[in-house]
Amino acid sequence: MKLLIVRHAEPDYERDSLTEKGWREARYLSERIADLQVRDFYVSPLGRAKDTASCTLEKMGRTAVECPWLREFAVPIQRPDVPVRKMVTWDWLPQDWTQEPRFFQPEQWWQPEVLQQAHVKEEYDWVVENFDALLKKHGYRRSGACYQAVCANNDTLVFFCHFGVECVLLSHLMGVSPMVLWHGACAAPSSVTTVVTEERRKGVAAFRVNSFGDTAHLYCRKEPPSFAARFCECYGNPGERVD
Repeated sequence: MKLLIVRHAEPDYERDSLTEKGWREARYLSERIADLQVRDFYVSPLGRAKDTASCTLEKMGRTAVECPWLREFAVPIQRPDVPVRKMVTWDWLPQDWTQEPRFFQPEQWWQPEVLQQAHVKEEYDWVVENFDALLKKHGYRRSGACYQAVCANNDTLVFFCHFGVECVLLSHLMGVSPMVLWHGACAAPSSVTTVVTEERRKGVAAFRVNSFGDTAHLYCRKEPPSFAARFCECYGNPGERVD
């Protein structure tokens, strides 16, 4: 089975929709996905993800199942260095979060007090439990760190969602801390991450990332990837955010 996890196109957060550039990205993305044989589409309930999906769904004459757990993983936390307001979980200064060894551990990342106070693990569990229930419906049942291929298949599923929750899904499939993915990876708007099952012994499947944050559909149309979600490559670069 193949999973395509798509981050929404360049967002207009104030309107929970897309910018003019974002709509172009969504159209170029639709040209890429329209050639695939897709079993089912799933989409976040938020407008920017639904708008991104709309171009593909209209082109293919399809509909998507709306999943509340695919919404952005925006659990507000009281980041120690920003006492005046709460922040999203993946927006920490690297010199700060990397000082906590537990953040790197798959079984301990949620233990620091700042995450426990915000009930981040409960939200994480809600997402992955719903994700596993959906995979079970499609023939793959979670068993330890792998999956039982109860009904192995070559189906393709497409998920239109958000960067934060994408990292949650990948961390669950790969057995790594989401903190490492939230801060060590960046999926550009409208990018596609492809995850494929490998069944090296009959009935036992593992998911493997074949590509992360692919924006080939933008490059082939000479559309530069959006800078959204990134920070400045060099401090002081014009037009690139610092914090």
